[in-house]
Amino acid sequence: MKKILIPTDFSQNAEYALKVAAQIAKKNGGEIILLHMLELPHQASDAVGSGTDIPELMFFKNAAIKKLEDLMDEDYLDGLKVSEIVQFEMAFDGILRISQINNVDLIIMGSHGASGYKEMFIGSNAEKVVRNSEVPVLIIKKDEGEFAVNDFVFASDFNDEAKKPFGKAVEFANKFDATLHLVMVNTPNNFKSTTVAEETMKNFLSNFNVSKVATHIYNETNVEKGILNFSDKVGADLIGMSTHGRKGLSHFFNGSISEDLVNHAKLPVVTFKI
Repeated sequence: MKKILIPTDFSQNAEYALKVAAQIAKKNGGEIILLHMLELPHQASDAVGSGTDIPELMFFKNAAIKKLEDLMDEDYLDGLKVSEIVQFEMAFDGILRISQINNVDLIIMGSHGASGYKEMFIGSNAEKVVRNSEVPVLIIKKDEGEFAVNDFVFASDFNDEAKKPFGKAVEFANKFDATLHLVMVNTPNNFKSTTVAEETMKNFLSNFNVSKVATHIYNETNVEKGILNFSDKVGADLIGMSTHGRKGLSHFFNGSISEDLVNHAKLPVVTFKI
C-alpha cells in the first residue's frame, strides 16, 4: 500500500475516503494520488481531443485544481507526499486507466451506495470500479475516525479460484495486525454439511501461513444477508470479498455479491480481483 489512488468529487464521502487513505499511507510510508474526473458531453470531449482551447473547459479545470490544492492543505495530510491529477474522462474509465498508468497498490473511494432502479440500471462508479479494477478497492461509507481494523471478515466458498485474492487479503490483514474471520455462508440452495464445510476451509488454509485466523460457518437465506449479519455478530471493522469482474448479460443475470455489499453494507468493504 505504497501508492494509493483517491478519486474525489469533493463530496463529504470522498473526504471520508481521503482521511482513511491518509492514515494508511502514514502507517505504510505511502503516497497519495488525488484524482478528479471532469466528465464532458461528447462534443466537448472531441474538442479536448483535438487540442481546441475552450475557455469554459479551462475554467472548470482550473476550478478543480484550486479545490484539489485546498484539499491538499488539510492538516490530516501533513507529512505525506500528495500529488494531483485532473482528467477529462468518464469517471470509472479514468479511475482504472490512471491506476494502471501510476501502478497504484490500492484504490480508496467514498460511496453513498445505490438502491432500487438506480442500482439496477445505472450503478455507482464505486460498483463499476470494484467490478473492473485489477488492484484492491476499499470502499468507505462514513467518517471512520481512527481507521483501525481489528476484526476483518473474509467471505468465500474457499475454492481454488479464491486463493489469489485471499493471499492479497492476508497481506491487507497483516498491515493492520487484524484477526481474519473466514466465513462460509450456507444457504438453502447451496448447502454444505458442517463436516464438509470445515474440511474445505481446513484444506484451503493449509496453503497459507496466517497467524491470527478463525473459521466460521454461518447459515442464512442468502449469501449477502449472511455476510452482513455475521459481520455484525462478530463486531467486524471491515468486510473483504473477491470479485469475478462479470460483465454484460452474465453480470445482469447473476449479479455480484461483492458489488451488492458495496451498495448495501454500512461497514467498509475491500475487494480483491480473482
